[in-house]
Amino acid sequence: MMDHTSDPNAARYVLDPRRTDLAREFRQCIRGPHSEELKKLLHRMRWGGFPGRYLLAVLEPGRRWALAQMPDERGQKVKVFHDVVFDSLDEAEWHVFRLRWKALTASELKLD
Repeated sequence: MMDHTSDPNAARYVLDPRRTDLAREFRQCIRGPHSEELKKLLHRMRWGGFPGRYLLAVLEPGRRWALAQMPDERGQKVKVFHDVVFDSLDEAEWHVFRLRWKALTASELKLD
């Protein structure tokens, strides 16, 4: 059985910006378990090749995280935004999810 990590198309998953149901699913249960469709989206967000991908930098293990951004070119330094800090991993993950959503769809994530 092929899952999202072995599916060669998962890293090229095309996000339909109307699929806010996937965002709601993630928001309700950030650490999972996730549906197969959400797993594909998360795989695309985390591993798909697009410049300037957002991520989290650990400031204090298990306690504090900062928003960071991958460089456009390999070998350059990761940019850490020390003014965007989180004390909750769930809130940090949700923030990054929204930024990645915007990067993939060119639109803000709006939930009712």
